[in-house]
Amino acid sequence: MGDDFARSATSQDGSESVGSVLNSLRRLVNALHSASSQMQHAHGVTAAQLFVLSQVRRSPNLSIRDLAELTMTHQSTVSVVVGRLVRRKLLQKRRAAEDARRVELTLTPTGAMVVETAPEAFQLRLQRVLESMEAGDRAVLSRALFRLVTGIGAQDAPSGMFFEAIEP
Repeated sequence: MGDDFARSATSQDGSESVGSVLNSLRRLVNALHSASSQMQHAHGVTAAQLFVLSQVRRSPNLSIRDLAELTMTHQSTVSVVVGRLVRRKLLQKRRAAEDARRVELTLTPTGAMVVETAPEAFQLRLQRVLESMEAGDRAVLSRALFRLVTGIGAQDAPSGMFFEAIEP
């Protein structure tokens, strides 16, 4: 499949075809959707929720602000996901010992079990690939995606976590 994918990615003049870009976007969206559906079915959490749980496991005692930075997501979006995980008793909030104003997040035993038994969060793999790209390639991709989002009029749409419902 790799060779067919590479051949279909360029037209005869060597430029990227519209069809190849659409196919790549479809593959990405389908992979994200599939990962989230499989995670929900097998482990009872969405891919976004697993991403949050994984980040808390990697760095215990995070604040919501710290978690938002790690997930590269707006604080309000992370707060919604965290609220769902707290209600399901997969995460717990507690006051920091050294600063009672700071609320820290920790995994519950059930949350830890979910992270241990689930495959790696898809967003972590995606993030790792993006981080491994050369800065110039990442900048070109960022600009192209910005033009695409702006061109379809979605620049003001919420940029919540993948396949995690955003409450109005």
